[in-house]
Amino acid sequence: MSHPASDFRNLIIHTSRLTLRPPDQRDLSFMTALFAKPELVAHRPDPTPDSRVVTKARLAREISHWRKFGFGRWAAEADGELIGFGGVTQSEHYDALNLSYHLDPAFWRRGYAVELARAAVSYGTVHLRRSRIVGLVRPVNGASRRVLEKCGFVQEGMVELHGAPTMLFSLRTDVLGR
Repeated sequence: MSHPASDFRNLIIHTSRLTLRPPDQRDLSFMTALFAKPELVAHRPDPTPDSRVVTKARLAREISHWRKFGFGRWAAEADGELIGFGGVTQSEHYDALNLSYHLDPAFWRRGYAVELARAAVSYGTVHLRRSRIVGLVRPVNGASRRVLEKCGFVQEGMVELHGAPTMLFSLRTDVLGR
């Protein structure tokens, strides 16, 4: 189930501390600075920070996903300030939604990732009526693994993603009785 492409711009979610909205071109400068931070890309197989060209293509893919499916990763704001991106997307490799989140390191360890992830899980299960959501985490990224665990995800196994071992976590709502 997806929303008509014409109304996705109005899909704004409010949590206790976050405003989650579809990304748009005004986010390019922030996204470029975010994905240029070494600590944000440290867990990639190639931890080279993204260039503006690479980030521009990333933002175009995010917006394209929203146009195609009517949902996707949100731009996350706290107190009116953009702090990162996250949400669920249609997985290309799994029969599931894929949860991901990327927050500015200045906002790590404040519970924002868990808050964003819980909102995304709720949206995916309640509004999109999906029974499975996956999260992919590098073994060395303990903080991201803990976010998934706090949201009820369990590790299914190991997969290879972009040439590196990656932990596959999932949340099955059919097991939760939804």
